[in-house]
Amino acid sequence: MEIENLPKEKKIILFDGVCNLCESSVQFIIKRDKKDIFRFIAIQSELGQKIIKYIGIDSSKTDSIILYIPGKAYYYKAEAALFIAKELSGFYSLLGYLSFIPNPVKNIVYDYIAKNRYKWYGKKNACMIPTSELKAKFL
Repeated sequence: MEIENLPKEKKIILFDGVCNLCESSVQFIIKRDKKDIFRFIAIQSELGQKIIKYIGIDSSKTDSIILYIPGKAYYYKAEAALFIAKELSGFYSLLGYLSFIPNPVKNIVYDYIAKNRYKWYGKKNACMIPTSELKAKFL
């Protein structure tokens, strides 16, 4: 069973829609996604929850960024961040080559930032609403 209406040729980034750091990260990715590879969905959205359930991630145990490649694979935490970085244009693509570091080691840093992101960057009451220019990037 596949989730209907997902673009098969795009990689889908699920993000925390109320996190200021996550929203900034989405904006950062959009600016550097020169090949138009990514689409974005807030984890809190109905479609976000449907994807999480479909791929079998326990959303009570992760509040992390998730990269979903429809019909192929999914990645989360540091592994997702580095996979995304590898696809970006410019210097940032080089960060993707840090993927040789074992996941437990990468996730120590990732989890520390994730645990403190609301304290450091703040939190909104609702998910971001994309501008009319960016609506096509969001599902």
